[in-house]
Amino acid sequence: MHGVRADDQQRGARTGRADGPRRRATIHDVAHLAGVSRQTVSRAVNDKGEIDPATKERVLEVARRLDYRPSRFARGLVRKGAVTTGLVIPDLMNPFFPEVAAGVLEAAEQRGWQVVVWDSRTDPGRERDALDMLSHQADAVVGYFRNDDEVLARHLGGVPLVVLERDPRRTRFGAVGIDVAAGTERGVAHLVAAGHRRIGLLDGEPEIPGRRRAAFAYEVRRHGLPVDDSWIVLCPEHSVTGGEAGMAQLLATRPGVTAVVGFNDLIAVGAMRAARRAGRRVPDDLAVLGFDGLSLGELVEPALTTLHIDKRRLGRLAVEQVARLRAGEDPLTGPEAWVVPELVVRASA
Repeated sequence: MHGVRADDQQRGARTGRADGPRRRATIHDVAHLAGVSRQTVSRAVNDKGEIDPATKERVLEVARRLDYRPSRFARGLVRKGAVTTGLVIPDLMNPFFPEVAAGVLEAAEQRGWQVVVWDSRTDPGRERDALDMLSHQADAVVGYFRNDDEVLARHLGGVPLVVLERDPRRTRFGAVGIDVAAGTERGVAHLVAAGHRRIGLLDGEPEIPGRRRAAFAYEVRRHGLPVDDSWIVLCPEHSVTGGEAGMAQLLATRPGVTAVVGFNDLIAVGAMRAARRAGRRVPDDLAVLGFDGLSLGELVEPALTTLHIDKRRLGRLAVEQVARLRAGEDPLTGPEAWVVPELVVRASA
């Protein structure tokens, strides 16, 4: 390569965008910089015979400098030549996430890619374990992560990463965001139009202030309605049981509440159960609004009004971002990298 020094080649193999993650070094990078064939690189890193010791040492030194880590999948555990994407899901028991996974699987299958799924159980430590493993086994990673960018980068090994439900403009990686603010605006406007003036939130984000919490407070204030911490209850357990407990607490502190927004549909269903147990009719005495668009929302009685997120589209967009990163392109950050929740009006609000 005319006019390019070895150290420039090394930097080129290891970096992506100036402010982005490293591109993972490939066997081609090692072979080119060491001046050998790919077969020789394979023999050296896999400690095979039939290779001159000095050549082997030169190849291994280049591999160390490039932080080259051969994929176990590339060594024959899966279909030869296939692109493997790791998918990190926080809770496979929550029906929201299998729908996202279905979108990833569908889009990957259309490209002839394979997907390896890891359940992080919403545990930051397991997220890091997932990246440590997948950086050796996959060509890219898609998933939900609580760890911040700096931590993710330390465990990623240069593999392209797409983070789900994170603002694409505020991460060094690729991302697909959910426009929580736009969805909340539609949901609160619907409740206000129905005459509600005392609206609560059953939140599920421990972060302060949390995206839904901040969007909810902004919209309620914008309509001139009361809102403070007493109108917002945190539900650490994102489940029907968590929603029941949260609704009971909200009714105890704010008995005059006439409408409630759930962090997700499961929490909203739990809120309806707690309201009925407290003698409140839904929606006559208490309107309930979910935030997910799960199929089960149509099965409960009354059917759940919700802010529907196109979960399969979320997964498909993530795969599109992966394809861009693998092609050496910048990830999308504009409207095409976002999913906007749509209000679906049923009987609960």
